[in-house]
Parts: sequence; C-alpha cells; structure tokens
Amino acid sequence: MHEEVVPGAIAGGTPELTVTVPDLEPVQSRLLVAVWLLVVTAGLAALVCALVPVGPAWLDGVGAVAIVSAYSWGLAARTGGRPVVFGVLALVLGVLVLVLDQDYLRTGAAVMTCVVSAVLGVMATTPAVKFVRAARECVVAVLVAGIGAMATIGFDPVVSVARFEYVTLGLALVGAFGVVYRLGAGLHGLGRRGLVVVAIGGVVLAVTLLYAEMLRRYGSQGMVDQLLDGVRWSRHHLGAFPRPIETVLGIPALAWGCHMRARRRQGWWLCAFGAAATASVANALVNPAISLVECGLSVLYGLVVGLVIGFVVIRADLALTGSRGQGGRRLEEAAAVRPEPPRTAALL
Repeated sequence: MHEEVVPGAIAGGTPELTVTVPDLEPVQSRLLVAVWLLVVTAGLAALVCALVPVGPAWLDGVGAVAIVSAYSWGLAARTGGRPVVFGVLALVLGVLVLVLDQDYLRTGAAVMTCVVSAVLGVMATTPAVKFVRAARECVVAVLVAGIGAMATIGFDPVVSVARFEYVTLGLALVGAFGVVYRLGAGLHGLGRRGLVVVAIGGVVLAVTLLYAEMLRRYGSQGMVDQLLDGVRWSRHHLGAFPRPIETVLGIPALAWGCHMRARRRQGWWLCAFGAAATASVANALVNPAISLVECGLSVLYGLVVGLVIGFVVIRADLALTGSRGQGGRRLEEAAAVRPEPPRTAALL
C-alpha cells in the first residue's frame, strides 16, 4: 500500500486528501502463489490417478515433471534465487527425461526430485514461538516431502534402495546446509550455542547411520534377530515401523530448530538437520517391497514419536536457558520476537 496526495480544487480552500492506493506487488505475489498451488495440485492429481490406476500410462511422468518444476521454482523463490530460470530448467529437463526414456535419466531425475523436495520441505517452515506451532511446521515439511515422494516414483527409477537413500540423504543435507550457511550469516554466525547444537546433531546423525551399518556387518546374529523381531512385531501389530532417522534426528531437530528460530538465528543450523526427516520421507516410496499404506504409517509414526522427542528437548532447553520464576514461560515467549519473512516470501 502507498499514499498519494490529491490537491484541493481551489488553492488554499479545500484541504488536500490522502488516498491510499494498493500496491500491485502483493496482488502479483498472491497470483503467483495461486498458480503454484494449482500446478502442484494438478501434478498430484495426475500422480494419484496413475497410482489407482486411472487414465493413460503417461500420467505419472507428467505429474512428476509438474511437481519437480513447481518445487524447483518454489525453492529458488524461497532462497532468493531465480525461480523462472530454475523452474523452466527443471521443466525442460523433465520433459527430456520422459521423451528419451532412459533408465539412468529417470533415476537421475528421481534423485533430483527427492533432493529438491527434501530441501524445500525444510525451507518452507517458519519460526515457532510455541511447541504447537513447531509441530505444525513439521507437519508442513512432511507434507511437502510426501508430495515429493510421489513425484520421485513418478519417474519410475531403477535403483538400489539403500544406495538411493544414502545418496538422496547426503545431497539433501548438503543442500540444506548450503542454504543455511547463507541464512545463518556464515560460520561466524554460529556462536557457542550454535556450535554445540550442530555438534550434537552431527553426532546423532553419525550414530544413526553408522549403528545400522555396523550392526549389519559386525553385530551378533542374536542381537540382529532380536532387533528384527521388534521391527516385525511393530509391522504386524501397528502396520509399520517408524523410519529411524526421521524419528531420532530429523523431526526433533526441525521442531527444535523452528522453536529456536523465533529467538535466535542459530535455529537455522538445527533446521538443516531436518533434511534428514524430509529426505527420509521423500525417498520412502522407492522401496517396492513396502506398500503405500505401510510407508504412510511409518512416516506418521516417525512424525509422532519425533515430535515427542522434540518436545522433551525443547522443554529441557527452556529449563536450562529460559526465563525462570513465576510466569517465566510467558515472559520467554513474549521476548521471542525475531522476525522472518512469511512462508511464501523470499528468505534472502
């Protein structure tokens, strides 16, 4: 909005009028958001129809191209890049993949789609003064990554499941930290607190990844069987088993990071570890041995358990660093006024 001064009909007579004129930029921004949502909805509808299946066989490819193009546009716009360039580039590459129809091209497109979805899921979050808001932001990130998961398999990749998961997780973390490096004002913006939380996140990530690999290679058969029995029990009685890296690291880090971002910019470094959750969600459907229902339940269970862990971590953080005494929590929440652009605006 801006103001224009309209002079009176007679000089010195009728007083000047101040007229408020709406700016065109907010209208254009809302229009772009509406078009973006329309493209994502159309792409998702095509993917669902292909999954049922209903309609022609090429619907999954078209839906995947629509999603990755919109997501590339959205990620570039959110991170202060060139959305037109990256959106059109993703569209052109996606169409070429469908036309050439080579396994290695489809697999590469699936990797790109998975990584872009994972990073966008993290970047689409906003600061959270209260835990309830932090939980909502985690749900938003998971939904974004979940749509990306359907687009990922829409390219029909030919993959080794474990290798695909490791590659997409690594690239998503690199991409998230690359953006956060700019948002967090570089390494010197970490501070002592930021160094501590990044070190904790790095240790949890290493332990989560290495433990499974070390157990598979060097663990005793009895221990492996005992752990597998727990997984089988959960799958038999609950329908699924939570995805470990989403549950232990990704969701707690994203919830804590969004909560911290309302207070300190170091929260962005924690949010970067949230890519472990969004990447895990985005590549969840790649394994053909797991049904769609089981994939959905495993993501849901990981989200719920991860939020419980995140709540405990946030409460411990507030107990150690928050305001004390009567009404301390309200005082701490009232002081959490660090501003950030809204969800549909550029962060940089």
